[in-house]
Amino acid sequence: MKIKRLAMHVIRMPLKQPFYTHLQTVADREAIIIEVEDRDGTIGWGEASAFSTPWYTEETVKTEWHMIKDFLFPMLQGKEIRHPDDAGTLFSALRGNQMAKAGVESALWDLYAKKQNQPLFQVLGGIRTSISTGAVAAGKSVNEMLERIQRLIEDGYERIKIKIGPNQDIELLKAVRKAYPHIPLMADANSAYSLADIAHLTQLDQYGLIMIEQPFSVEDMWNHAKLQNVLKTPVCLDESIRSLHDAVCAVEMQACRVINLKFSRVGGLSEAKRIHNYCFERKIDLWAGGMIEFGVSRAHNAALSSLPGFTMPGDIVSTSHYWEEDIIDPGIFVERGRIQLSAEAGIGYPVNRARLESKREAYYAV
Repeated sequence: MKIKRLAMHVIRMPLKQPFYTHLQTVADREAIIIEVEDRDGTIGWGEASAFSTPWYTEETVKTEWHMIKDFLFPMLQGKEIRHPDDAGTLFSALRGNQMAKAGVESALWDLYAKKQNQPLFQVLGGIRTSISTGAVAAGKSVNEMLERIQRLIEDGYERIKIKIGPNQDIELLKAVRKAYPHIPLMADANSAYSLADIAHLTQLDQYGLIMIEQPFSVEDMWNHAKLQNVLKTPVCLDESIRSLHDAVCAVEMQACRVINLKFSRVGGLSEAKRIHNYCFERKIDLWAGGMIEFGVSRAHNAALSSLPGFTMPGDIVSTSHYWEEDIIDPGIFVERGRIQLSAEAGIGYPVNRARLESKREAYYAV
């Protein structure tokens, strides 16, 4: 793949309803859509998925813009790329900035799959043509969460995740289990707790959760191991896993039994595949988390979820869950709890360029 043109589009769209965590309320979503064109005119699409503020990771849309414009694009400009894995080798000279790297690398994967005239999920080694899906019911109050859970169940989602914190956990879980005693349920803490809360967290065992996600700080892998040692409920790590090295450390330390694998958080699909392969060999449960992403990243995420090691429904919701109109056309839709993967080459979902440009706030190309 001889790279001829590189471009990025900063877009912003309002969510149909706000997304609440104890760290941040997201009412509209900003992201960078990456476009990579080769000398034959084939275009690959990627998405850099950091948020506008550094509440999830230290990256933001502005830091991604800087890294992509001043470092990642110059590394690729005019280069001949044999395989998307080559991007990881090139980008390894730069520390961190995983989401910026993942946005550019994912565009190369789309381009590569199109050059092979194969769907991305097949190129990645996926074995499924459809994937099971879950969703997040995030609300300010117990009643609001219960209402959202009901809508998600009616829409066919196979697993529900709720957001918890020290001020909203036991009573919320009691209410959810009273209303929905048998739904597959998990709780996401987004680092809301500390080691001092271990005794409190053991109360969660009585609610039949399939996992509790990221209860402690990103750096607290050892404390997660202490918690998992006394908790019957599986601990899932999310923000703590930024690389294969992190995944190996977490498994070796018995800090978790489940990993939420987001390709954007680990620097791209190549590193995500390496983590998948490691976990698959060791029978560590995997699922694909969502980033309130637009359709480009959602399509990459769906393709990754077709790999055999993804054992639990991911947070890959319908386009219509977040947006009145997405930038891909047609969108991605959940039917009876599953997403049917596109058989078209690459990510399989064309970008609606007119819609992309109508939502664009900034543009850069070389």
